[in-house]
Amino acid sequence: ICSAAPSPVTMSGGKLYVKESALQILQKIEQPVVVVAVVGLYRTGKSYLMNRLAGKQTGFALGSTIESKTKGIWMWCVPHPTKAGTTLVLLDTEGLGDVDKGDSKHDSNIFCLAVLLSSTLVYNSRGTIDNRAIEELQYVTELTECIKVKSSNNDADDSGEFVKFFPSFIWAVRDFTLERKIDGNDATEDEYLEFALKLKPGTSKKVMEYNLPRECIQNYFPSRKCFTFPFPTAPENVSRLEKLDSADMSSEFLEVTDNFCKYVFQKSDVKKLKDGITVSGRVLGYLAKNYVDTISSGVVPCLENAVIAMAMIENEAAVKDGLEVYQSGMEKLKDSFPLELKDVSSEHQHLSSTATQTFMKRSFRDNDGSYLKTLEEKINKLFDGYLRQNEEASKRQCEDLLSYLSGPMTEKLKQGFYAKPGGYDLFCKDLEDIVKNYNSQANKEVKAEEVLGEFLKQKSVDSKAILQADKKLSEKEKKIKEETEKAVLLEQEIKVKEEKQRQLEEKMEAERRSNEERMRQMKEKMDEEMKLQREEAEHAMESKLREQAALLEKGFKEKADRMNEEMEEFKRQNAEAESLWLCSYKICPKSSPFQQHS
Repeated sequence: ICSAAPSPVTMSGGKLYVKESALQILQKIEQPVVVVAVVGLYRTGKSYLMNRLAGKQTGFALGSTIESKTKGIWMWCVPHPTKAGTTLVLLDTEGLGDVDKGDSKHDSNIFCLAVLLSSTLVYNSRGTIDNRAIEELQYVTELTECIKVKSSNNDADDSGEFVKFFPSFIWAVRDFTLERKIDGNDATEDEYLEFALKLKPGTSKKVMEYNLPRECIQNYFPSRKCFTFPFPTAPENVSRLEKLDSADMSSEFLEVTDNFCKYVFQKSDVKKLKDGITVSGRVLGYLAKNYVDTISSGVVPCLENAVIAMAMIENEAAVKDGLEVYQSGMEKLKDSFPLELKDVSSEHQHLSSTATQTFMKRSFRDNDGSYLKTLEEKINKLFDGYLRQNEEASKRQCEDLLSYLSGPMTEKLKQGFYAKPGGYDLFCKDLEDIVKNYNSQANKEVKAEEVLGEFLKQKSVDSKAILQADKKLSEKEKKIKEETEKAVLLEQEIKVKEEKQRQLEEKMEAERRSNEERMRQMKEKMDEEMKLQREEAEHAMESKLREQAALLEKGFKEKADRMNEEMEEFKRQNAEAESLWLCSYKICPKSSPFQQHS
């Protein structure tokens, strides 16, 4: 979190670009962000409001001349004053309508970026909300040309979906001197705004031009609020507003400013993408770069494309994060190798579950489970590697143990101790003691049976030679003992195969449980995303119903009737999106993310 105000979006060679220093700041913010952007004509005091929201007297540059002070978009990130675990990101935009720029498209781009990046948009103007003030907000009528919701719509108007993800709207009227009265009655600030946005009846070109910006504001920003600020101080002090003490400023101005800040802190929501996906500082940085690069290339930014691009970046990073959690835990466990298979499997299941949780926290829109599948495959590959390392450690330990226990026998063989009548029985007795001691010390090792089998095969060579040289035994007795020895070796081979099968089944059971846990977490994640999608759709529909009711109340029946068709299409699109979502979820259990490995 920074205490300075670097400019994240600025100009170079006539094109907007995102400064790397700003991206680095946002990359470090893992918390959800509330993004408040202020837009408005240049020299209307936008920066002062942003400084107050940051809880500072200075920070964003305040100008005292007719020249626009802020260039591009400046950013300030501070801990949210009322929402724990959240960062407040303040965006102060370049003043609109600066004649020196001579490029109205640049202003549209700045306004478009402010809408796309913010969760609360503050429009700052001066004087009153009259027809001229609304006409100066012409950029809102251009949003359909500047923003697309779906890439597949081509030239279709999908502005009906803007309400799903557009920010809440605050109109801050500075230097307000009029009485707030409507038809002779006192009016609240919000009533004053709604009265200014009232539509005129009729279908003439003049009426439609009058209604267009008002309809756009009503349709795109159903959540609206207004604050009217009186003059802050005497005219001669305005140029040094940031240096004034509160005693030198209007108490009424300070009261409205305080109410404005409280409202923003309490009512501004965390920034969310389409489908209700929460935005962190890191994701906000990705979005800023995606939108700015798209605009600078001359292409209209598309919400769907941005979400797809973010999903790919975040899901790839989520796989990496999950793997790091798993690998870090297994590396610590490796220090204790060799261990029983059940201990390794148990830790694998625990770490696999933790890795999946880590993945789920960062991932989104992994509808077909492909990224979760990648995580599972990589984890299982690592698990196989750790099992091999545990087996190798177990094999070395078992071999060392047998080498130690059989040391006296090796010496006896060198000295020819068994090369005498009755030597075979002595050899068998010593071998039996070695095996007994070995089993008591290595019975839980994963390679215990296999290493013992190899050892017995090696010793069978010595055993045969001693048996043939033992003059105490008859040929018949030698034949019986030889068959007995073969039976012992065969029994050990069976034990080795049974142990391998048991370990394979134990490994498969561990993977099955891990996969079940992934399935459970995946379902929880998809249920949560579906819930957010439904809530978003319900919120948008409620806004449209309120808008329709207001039109009927004000006598605009024809417009209200047209909204019925719009809402029916809106319902159809939501039902189609939910059907696709559920379909992708149903495919998941049949596909490889949740299949067992053999």
